Amino acid sequence: GVVMTDGYAAYEALRNLLLQKQGYTYELVSCWTHVRRRFVKCEADYPQAGEVLALIGKLYEIESRAREGPFENPLDALRHVAKRRDEESRPVVAEIQAWRSRQHYLPSSSLGTAVTYMDGLWLRLIKFLDDPRVMLDNNGSERAMRGPVLGRKNHYGSRSQTGTEVAALFYSLVETCKLVGMSPREYLTEAARRALLCKGTVTLP
Repeated sequence: GVVMTDGYAAYEALRNLLLQKQGYTYELVSCWTHVRRRFVKCEADYPQAGEVLALIGKLYEIESRAREGPFENPLDALRHVAKRRDEESRPVVAEIQAWRSRQHYLPSSSLGTAVTYMDGLWLRLIKFLDDPRVMLDNNGSERAMRGPVLGRKNHYGSRSQTGTEVAALFYSLVETCKLVGMSPREYLTEAARRALLCKGTVTLP
């Protein structure tokens, strides 16, 4: 499959380990929002960062238009995204490369750190151009993870492997319900009632 991450090196290490031990692996792609954040932080000291931020904004504007429907089926939607990216996003990516080639900075500066971060992920960042399934960022996943992270902080973790597995199960069910527009409370209530019914302990009305 495809895994979108930030620049954390552990994902690459795990990818190589899977290939070595199991004979399969996943493709890594990178998130444009993580790159954008670096340039937002340095813009006050390096106004030229505003140029690349505007170009990244263009990528998002193109993406928004590319995903406007209606489409007859998901395949048509992906074809449309691929066409818009090929015709409009590729030139913007080329502009970002041109901007980067004009920059002069100290490696330890905030601009230098931002550019170095982008350089290190560049091949992963541009994979979206060739695969319409790949999004520009993983913001949706990060938002979905916020609840479990806050919960873990509030209830001091799951305390055991079994507790962790149960928590993962319920987090997955709840987030899936949200994605398809279903009430998690109603789904879990119905699932519990049906489980009890299978054991013969309750009678559904």
